[in-house]
Amino acid sequence: MTVKPLKGQHHVSAITADAKKNYEFYTQVLGLRLVKKTVNQDDTSVYHLFYADERGNPGTDLTFFEIPNAGQTYPGSRSISATSLRVPSNASLQYWKERFDQYGVEHDEISHQTGRATLAFQDFEGQRLVLVSDEHNRGVEGGVPWEKSPIPNEHGIRGLGPVTLTVPEALQTAKVLTSVLGFSEKGSYPSEVEGQPDIIVYETGEGGTGAEVHLEERTDLSPERSGRGSVHHVAFRVESEEELYKWIQVVNDLRIPNSGFVERYYFKSLYFREPNGILFELATDGPGFEGDEPFESLGENLALPPYFEDQREEIEAKLKPLDTKEA
Repeated sequence: MTVKPLKGQHHVSAITADAKKNYEFYTQVLGLRLVKKTVNQDDTSVYHLFYADERGNPGTDLTFFEIPNAGQTYPGSRSISATSLRVPSNASLQYWKERFDQYGVEHDEISHQTGRATLAFQDFEGQRLVLVSDEHNRGVEGGVPWEKSPIPNEHGIRGLGPVTLTVPEALQTAKVLTSVLGFSEKGSYPSEVEGQPDIIVYETGEGGTGAEVHLEERTDLSPERSGRGSVHHVAFRVESEEELYKWIQVVNDLRIPNSGFVERYYFKSLYFREPNGILFELATDGPGFEGDEPFESLGENLALPPYFEDQREEIEAKLKPLDTKEA
């Protein structure tokens, strides 16, 4: 079965215990647009919030499931340990550092990784995030920041950058990335932890900031205990539904346990876990977020896929009100 290469990151889905504070941080501090306020399709009693560029272009979505009773995260291995967000330039990182100081956001100093300037920071729940400069990017194009964002366009977040996977045995995950998903090894850089192997960089499609996975082997860590501030899964871009069915056949032929085809309405998906237990999703680029809301009012109201509309009253009754309309 011949499949087209994956096109890079599609979205990253994480966990929050407080949808209201989450909304305020990601829209008012980070300047992302809430492009969809919906529910977790596997548990409609909780919100699923999608933050992205102006219209939720593939590769720009950082999403959150609200789990109000989610406990503290105890970081460790078998995890997606960092999510990066692309900004236009090295100068943008200085802008963001000053903004983080203004808003009391915990952050590190600006540093360099694989030839790119980066700035690591955390949200109010300890979500591990990294801003990465696109100044020298030669790969997948970034998205388009929303014109109503509080962030100046020249410094606005353009989408997802590399994700870091932290595992106890890198070889097993590497085999899935290369032999199953078609990534290629691009390079490496030293671990910040003494005595640990170099972090290996893998890329797919056009490569560049929006199409990399950084694989970190850590033999000194226990498995992560996930909660608020942790990442649930990472999704990679598939061009079309036709291509997704080919990927399903590939995964089935390799006898990898998987979800089969999953209808998410805004995209179509396939889920499976790699040997270290990290959840991967393959998701189609379309149809996108404007099938049930116009561009101008994306994210302002509770959107439900058609197959949940007959349950709207019941679903809304279980959700705490969340005002996401612009003033």
